[in-house]
Amino acid sequence: MILTVTPNPSLDRTYEVPSLERGEVIRATGERMDPGGKGVNVSRAVTAAGRRTVAVLPLGGAPGALVADLLDAQGIEVAPVPVAGATRSNIALAESDGVLTKINAPGPELSAAEQELLLETVREQSRDASWIACCGSLPRGLAPSWYAEVVARAHAGGARIALDTSGRALLEALRERPDVVKPNAEELAEAVGRPLATVGDAVKAAEELREMGAQAVLASLGADGQLLVDGSGAWFGSAHVKVVRSNVGAGDSSLAGFLIAGGSGPEALASAVAHGAAAVQLPGSEMPTPDDLDPAAVTVTAEVPMDRVLKEPVS
Repeated sequence: MILTVTPNPSLDRTYEVPSLERGEVIRATGERMDPGGKGVNVSRAVTAAGRRTVAVLPLGGAPGALVADLLDAQGIEVAPVPVAGATRSNIALAESDGVLTKINAPGPELSAAEQELLLETVREQSRDASWIACCGSLPRGLAPSWYAEVVARAHAGGARIALDTSGRALLEALRERPDVVKPNAEELAEAVGRPLATVGDAVKAAEELREMGAQAVLASLGADGQLLVDGSGAWFGSAHVKVVRSNVGAGDSSLAGFLIAGGSGPEALASAVAHGAAAVQLPGSEMPTPDDLDPAAVTVTAEVPMDRVLKEPVS
């Protein structure tokens, strides 16, 4: 079982519109409502792969009840943490030319008692977990060191933990030596405080995160592929993608694929790349099933192309 923790979940509403015009009434041509949050997406991807997952998340108000109902309808076990504030509602406006505009709400502020209940729920639910995946931003009320506390408690209980967050929350958690961290290129550059222009730059940045405490770094480089850097070396993975339809949740699908395949080594990297490549070829935030995967399109090598210039360099 893979346990996911999403401290700041959301109810995501997506409206399809012909185009955006400020100050005008815009009539949507389509709409959908999804449970949101990076950890929630990991649980959705694990479920799509036919594996068991439990999603721990604070939920409050009518939006929180809708998130729980939507997850239940998808066959995902939910371990809710009741909070006084309402779960945030995010809005995405998808134009016909493919441009996506997102409005993300800040979310409720968690009290000290709610924070402790969230930690205790993670502890209780982690007894049968092979991995704990902690993902996303922190809501108001949670200090940047909150993820560090989760990692410390997880390790004290004998659990392995994967962390997908950014900024100070990531840096604070590194001191507790998370088993895997999963930054994208922008988050990797932010963590080391300099731009990334080549694959070699990304490898060096990942190695620095390991020096700061991460036991392994699974880095998403967008269209350029993915890197895995751990104590035994570095691997580079890529896949041929015919058409990119949506990159929403692709990184979360990659993390799910990595953990499903054991969470270490080149085989797990190949699974991460296959899941990420499949996800970008699906509409919206749809997660790939085993039938969507194309392992033959994936290449993983220990001969990392260090001098390759990134298609999407990070300044």
